[in-house]
Amino acid sequence: MIKDAVSLKNVSIEFNLHKENIGSFKEYIIKKIKRELVVDKFLALDDISFTIKKGEVVGILGFNGAGKSTLLKIISGILRPTKGDVRTEGMISPLIELGAGFDMELTARENIYLNGAILGYSRKFINEKFDEIVEFAEIDEFLDVPLKNYSSGMVARIGFSIATIVKPEILIIDEILSVGDYKFQRKCEDRIKNMLMGQTTVIIVSHSIEQIRSLCSQALILKKGKLIEFGEAQAICDQYMNNMD
Repeated sequence: MIKDAVSLKNVSIEFNLHKENIGSFKEYIIKKIKRELVVDKFLALDDISFTIKKGEVVGILGFNGAGKSTLLKIISGILRPTKGDVRTEGMISPLIELGAGFDMELTARENIYLNGAILGYSRKFINEKFDEIVEFAEIDEFLDVPLKNYSSGMVARIGFSIATIVKPEILIIDEILSVGDYKFQRKCEDRIKNMLMGQTTVIIVSHSIEQIRSLCSQALILKKGKLIEFGEAQAICDQYMNNMD
């Protein structure tokens, strides 16, 4: 019996939106005490429920503002839902924001060790895998250049290379495969496909329908924080393309 890797039940998350400019913390406290703060509630995700089986590759589709990145952050444990239950089984390796876990003032060499430590890898392990990380990321000529001088695509290469140097149990990717040249995107896709042999569960946000079709077994559509449909990837991609208006 295939186990569940990710399970969401009736998950909602609400954010407070302050409608006025407050110049200082003192002003904020005074307005709060006087109950003069004007706050709107924004429901970023609304009653989301679905289950992802171990080893599945699931694509998340939706326009900007649909709640895709918020959903990934909830699954990763970065955000907690306002309501509902989130359960995950296995080590999660999230690639959600370019530069997350990096210090842009440090060199690429230094950041490999820094990011590796954040992901829980020992210095000994990074030493053993260092050449493999650099080779995959194709940054050997720029190892001792500060990351602030790198393009976003080069930063993405390093992040993906470190996060996938071992096969994580759950890999979460937010638009990172759309950064960089076509050759490197194919390289990343090939590594993801190889992960499936090790039963890695992959969750991908991408605006590329062809990427979702190529990589994913399942897909879902989000619209204004609501889950519209979840099912077989090809059928979901067709539905999304036919209802883009």
